[in-house]
Amino acid sequence: MPERERAQLIDPLTANGDGDLGPFPFDLYERTMLAQGDSWFSIGALPPTRTTRVLAELRLLRSTVIVNCARPGALLHRMTDTTTEQSFLRLLCGAQALKWDAILLSGGGNDLIDACSAGPDHPPQQRILRTPAERGPHPASGADYVSEAGWQTFRAHIRLVFDRFVDARDSGINRTTPIVWHNYARVTPTRVGAGAGFGPWLLPSLERFQVPNADRSKVSDELISRLGALVRELAAARVARDPQCRIHIADSQSAGLLPADADTTGPSGDWINEIHPTREGYRKAASAWEKVLDPILG
Repeated sequence: MPERERAQLIDPLTANGDGDLGPFPFDLYERTMLAQGDSWFSIGALPPTRTTRVLAELRLLRSTVIVNCARPGALLHRMTDTTTEQSFLRLLCGAQALKWDAILLSGGGNDLIDACSAGPDHPPQQRILRTPAERGPHPASGADYVSEAGWQTFRAHIRLVFDRFVDARDSGINRTTPIVWHNYARVTPTRVGAGAGFGPWLLPSLERFQVPNADRSKVSDELISRLGALVRELAAARVARDPQCRIHIADSQSAGLLPADADTTGPSGDWINEIHPTREGYRKAASAWEKVLDPILG
């Protein structure tokens, strides 16, 4: 069986050759990739050494360098912002763009958490969760807790910002470069944050809407399942409009991450905190990416 290699991660400044070292030697690697995303690609706990990230756990059949533009808390709708994401856009479609072998995307999870934070005082179309009065006294499933009007607003928003991301790729030399997006893994709402006051993220919203303890994981499962279905729907819709679009999905939801215990006060299962995996959890998630990347990278 061929030996796999860890990918080399570098930041945009290194890629651009800033400083005294000169241009990065991309020619020493068989494949090059550009990554944009959130904490699953960057920092999921403080100090950062408490866990790792998907990109650091990738083991590929080709020697590969990844220019990583991700940062914690990043929202998909800001990942192509012309003010805050200039480095990424220059590398993707600007004057410094390279012809990448793949573009990696971890986005949408923070957008969902942000949407869930809209409180009960918002109208149904502007929030993801139903109030106790709207869902009635005996919700039968996680879906009964979801505001369908709010979900359709979120769905339209993610469609718009994902199309904007693909449009940015298509505006330059990387028009035919594959995008690999993922659907995250199911999370258990817990009180465990990342440290320094960051998190928890989902549990406070469920508490605000008075979701009973026994149903919190059902609601979380419903939301993450819907996000996963939306990721696939948007990718398929874009490919249907343009068969050369080349969008692939890494199935993090089927990577076998062990759930955390709902009452945990620390690392549990494959989770270092409420929404970020442990090193072993990221390794499992990385395996889902490898199944997609190995055929793409050849």
